[in-house]
Amino acid sequence: MHLANKRGTHPSKDIVATQGKEILGKKIVLCITGSVAAYKAIDLARLLMRHGADVYAVMSESSTSTLIKADIMKWATGNEVVTKLTGKLEHIALADTGMSDLILVYPCTANTIGKIANGIDDTTVASVLTVALGSRIPIIVAPAMHESMYTNDIIRQNVDRLKDIGVKFLEPSVEEGKAKIMEPELVLQSVMRELNEMHTSFSLEGKNILVTAGSTVEHIDPIRVITNLSSGKMGIAIAEGALLAGAKVTLVYGHGSDGTRVPMKIRNVIKVNTSREMEMTILSELSSKRYDIVIFCAAITDFAPQQTSPKKIETKKGKFVLPLLPTTKIVDRVKPISRNNKLFLVAFKAEHDVSDSYLINKAFQKLHECDGDLVIANDLGRKGCGTGSDENEVFIINRQKKVIHLPLQDKNQVARKILDTIANLCQVQKDSNK
Repeated sequence: MHLANKRGTHPSKDIVATQGKEILGKKIVLCITGSVAAYKAIDLARLLMRHGADVYAVMSESSTSTLIKADIMKWATGNEVVTKLTGKLEHIALADTGMSDLILVYPCTANTIGKIANGIDDTTVASVLTVALGSRIPIIVAPAMHESMYTNDIIRQNVDRLKDIGVKFLEPSVEEGKAKIMEPELVLQSVMRELNEMHTSFSLEGKNILVTAGSTVEHIDPIRVITNLSSGKMGIAIAEGALLAGAKVTLVYGHGSDGTRVPMKIRNVIKVNTSREMEMTILSELSSKRYDIVIFCAAITDFAPQQTSPKKIETKKGKFVLPLLPTTKIVDRVKPISRNNKLFLVAFKAEHDVSDSYLINKAFQKLHECDGDLVIANDLGRKGCGTGSDENEVFIINRQKKVIHLPLQDKNQVARKILDTIANLCQVQKDSNK
């Protein structure tokens, strides 16, 4: 009996894209070999699906006979599992030209590395990889074995041989004498980066980037605050995109909407509450570390109460006057405090229900005030662009007042195009300094 959900698909497919759409629609073949780490392939498959992928498992005989059963991977992926080759030519159907987007071997034993490096084709996994090498489908391998095996000269030669023909390896961490396989969350990050590189022309490899996101709050009393509305989605999308493009990212994050979640792959997150905390964190980061790029996307509270009440203010008192003072324009302090005199600064400017020309002029004014290199302007009053929306319409403006208009589109797409512009301008700066 075949059970299906209301959409007619396997119930396990209900998790697809529930945590992100970064690899939506990508077909990934997950090859599982006979390592004790094979059980982690279950979590990896589900994680890839939660970010949009369609996962097909291929299992070697040793992985199914002693470690995990094929039915478990069928449950995990919602797709039929290949455990042997039949007249359906499963290895061709999965790995021939254009049939899949990526082949991922997780975990990969020394035995399998030796087979694919030397053209030995006697298992289901080896057959899929043999075809993939010929069809030029990208292959990522995650080894798992004892340290003494991984450092064996012959194994290293096999690894180097595969690297020379384009196979990418996710280096294991050596702990307790074992080359422990990379954790699923980090594998996901590498998969996203690989698929991202296939579809983008820019790279931020080696760049150290600081991104701010979300809003700050200023307390009136212990339970009341002043804040700017911000979901945090745009800043998080930029941080994710930079990470996928190869950058090292630090995210300074204030408050976001209830549904906004900082993905696990963004590992260096500094949480702040008030504009003062944001300011001190930014100044500390910039004065102690060398950043190449700062992207200031956070919606910093513009005013703070002159005095915060230590107790709840009683409403029975009637009319209440709250004196406010302007907060520090933190973005204006970024370049003066930075250890890098060639820091690339990206500012954001938000307005509400204004004309294009007004928005662009105000943003250009801000660009000069903060000595920025690029400013991103958006109008929160426009349809589909409000706080909490998954889409945005922006204008990208450089120091020469050249304007790039990005019409309403998904914030992940907006982030990618912003980062593309940043990468191109950074390359121009680098070339001009040669």
